[in-house]
Amino acid sequence: MVDTDTPIGVLFMAYGGPDSLEDIPGYLADIRAGRTTSRALIEEITRNYRLIGGSSPLLGLTVETANAVMELLSPPDDPHRFKLYLGMRHWAPWIEETVGQMIEDGITRSVSLVLAPQYSGMSIAKYQKKIDAGLKFYRGHIDFSHIDSYHDAPGLIEAFAKRVHIGIAQFPEEEQSSVHVIFSAHSLPTRILKQNDPYPIQCRETAQLVAEAAGLSPTQYSGCFQSEGRSPEPWLGPQLEDYLVDLAKQGIRNVVSIPVGFVSDHVEVLYDIDIEAQAVADEHNVRLERPPSLNSDPLFVQTLADLVRTQASRAGWLTA
Repeated sequence: MVDTDTPIGVLFMAYGGPDSLEDIPGYLADIRAGRTTSRALIEEITRNYRLIGGSSPLLGLTVETANAVMELLSPPDDPHRFKLYLGMRHWAPWIEETVGQMIEDGITRSVSLVLAPQYSGMSIAKYQKKIDAGLKFYRGHIDFSHIDSYHDAPGLIEAFAKRVHIGIAQFPEEEQSSVHVIFSAHSLPTRILKQNDPYPIQCRETAQLVAEAAGLSPTQYSGCFQSEGRSPEPWLGPQLEDYLVDLAKQGIRNVVSIPVGFVSDHVEVLYDIDIEAQAVADEHNVRLERPPSLNSDPLFVQTLADLVRTQASRAGWLTA
């Protein structure tokens, strides 16, 4: 029997980011999970965040996006069917503590959604393990139905395709046919390839679907990775900064950056692309344009609402 009295939880999750420059040592310590963080790395990351305003906008943007989704899921005539919760993987509000609050609120069923479209055992799966840790710590039970991936969701693809057109439109009309579009996603260690992790394939599929939706020919776009971590093991590449140099050597001078692995502004977009990659492009006489991130774009918001509703229906929690 479907329980119509208790609301269905919707747990939105994102990576998290420091609220201030003073938070950065603790933030890095959580990410690095016991590995020593050098003073040089702390100073470098602090400088990066200082250049984007002194803090991460991710939490505020996640709240904005989640609230917009909930307006679609719980309209005024049915405000209690879904209940919003928010958890971050590496900063407050912590996922585990949010799960504790859900238990206290009497939530027994919940959809979980990470604001990252592609699945990996090193990314999405770790968010889900945080949920399990919260359930164990607070000694409660919630039936979670996880949205593992939405890398090929039609609404997501359309929203990114519109960003492609916005980016190309920044160039003079006579130069638009020569614009090359780079699709990028967060790099992960190459060891995931031996684990048959779906992440690289899903990243390529997202890029290809967006390119097709935007009407790009196979020679008008390509893909790469960005924002590799600070560990000695090899990471997926090529890296965006290196790839821009390669494109410049091929004579490509007009480039649009579409980070399909990111849906919200964060340091990987605002610094790694807008500052670091932009500097490399400038140095090699390449014009680099990045259209706005999806954030709370209405089409993206509608896509997330549809995903949540579909997941709850598949779990048998919604009546017709």
